[in-house]
Amino acid sequence: MQHVLIIHEVDAYPVWKAVFDQATEMRKQAGEISYQLLRYENEENNIVLFSRWTSLENARRFFELPELVEIRKQAGVKAPSFIYLQEIEQGVL
Repeated sequence: MQHVLIIHEVDAYPVWKAVFDQATEMRKQAGEISYQLLRYENEENNIVLFSRWTSLENARRFFELPELVEIRKQAGVKAPSFIYLQEIEQGVL
């Protein structure tokens, strides 16, 4: 399974979340399978997005779209870091 970890600060979480939710169908069509949102403890505007994708190529292509760069600006995203990951193992304890 392929995953993308994105760490970024946003101007205001509620604004960012509204834009994120509006892009649901766009993300799904690009190959996103599922996601998990996390935030730093006691820092509402420091967001971590962990998502599963059909392929890392699809994820890279999506996140590099000029349209998405503009959407991130509108959402108040500051300097996102993208980490592309391939799963090697998963377990439940």
